[in-house]
Amino acid sequence: MNKKLTPADLFLGILALLLISVSFYQTWLGLEQIFGPASVVIALVLSLLLLFLCWMLRAAKLDGRPTGSLVGIYIFIASFCFIANFNALYTRFMKTDIYANEVRDINKQYATLENEVESKLSYKYNKATTQNIEIKKKQLMEQIKDPGNTGIGSRAQSLIRDIENLTGQKVDLLTPVGNDYEDLSNRMGQQIDNIISDLSPEERSLKTDIAKASQKWDAIIQNLLNLSKKEKDQQSQGVIDESLTEYNRLGSRAQTVLGSGKIHFEPVVSQTQEVGKIGFAFEHAIKHFGMYQFVVLAGCILLDFVIVIIILLVTNSDGHRGNSSGSVFSNKRSGKTLIPNQ
Repeated sequence: MNKKLTPADLFLGILALLLISVSFYQTWLGLEQIFGPASVVIALVLSLLLLFLCWMLRAAKLDGRPTGSLVGIYIFIASFCFIANFNALYTRFMKTDIYANEVRDINKQYATLENEVESKLSYKYNKATTQNIEIKKKQLMEQIKDPGNTGIGSRAQSLIRDIENLTGQKVDLLTPVGNDYEDLSNRMGQQIDNIISDLSPEERSLKTDIAKASQKWDAIIQNLLNLSKKEKDQQSQGVIDESLTEYNRLGSRAQTVLGSGKIHFEPVVSQTQEVGKIGFAFEHAIKHFGMYQFVVLAGCILLDFVIVIIILLVTNSDGHRGNSSGSVFSNKRSGKTLIPNQ
């Protein structure tokens, strides 16, 4: 084997050092949730083994020795780095999207719970009329709170007349307490609920509380989604935990008030508590596989495996360095040529 350092050796050495250095850092981050402070030592050992195997592979290739067993060992060790790298990179690049999807789902779950409870309550009017009254009621409640025209103005009075026409009953015009138009809006809504429904006090209270919670969390979640990436990452988990706690409480209460025969509720657990864990990264990537997931996957494969592929492709044995064809015609003899006597 030629021991002389060549430009190819220098290039491959620098490339291997750069790639495995990046892999070391990402492996450290990816293993931290499992091994804690020991992850830095584990990542360093794995990275040093990969560097050593790269050197051994090139040496074996130059000597013309078999490389299959070394490649197998490299793939085995690099697989641990690949798993940790994918966890670290996927969590870093996709965390904000994961949080955003989770809070949007919670918003939908509140709306679904509200509609499901609404559909199980008893009303004096047919379904179509009840839905029209409910739409007008919500418009009225929003109009009363409208900062540009608070209270029961002309638009609010027009909505009240529509509700009276649909119900055939008179709606009392309530007055605000001080400047609390939120309270006025809720009291007007409750009055209309009392007109159209045959609800028990528990059912009426349940419906009101679910509607309030749905509106509250819708506003909070919309504000959260408008924040910067850093602020979303910092605040999302708190919003998710609090909103799901209230959602599960209201869902369980709905099942108790209405009965399990009318509504069956399963408590919801936050999926984002698993963010940063290796199993979650792969599971989420498989379920939501797309361009971003493909880019992260391809990047991790290149980071851990491209260097050994390059070494195998560009390294020839000593007998063929600088002569990839290995043809005998390109090897010129030197010295005297003996011609046998005729």
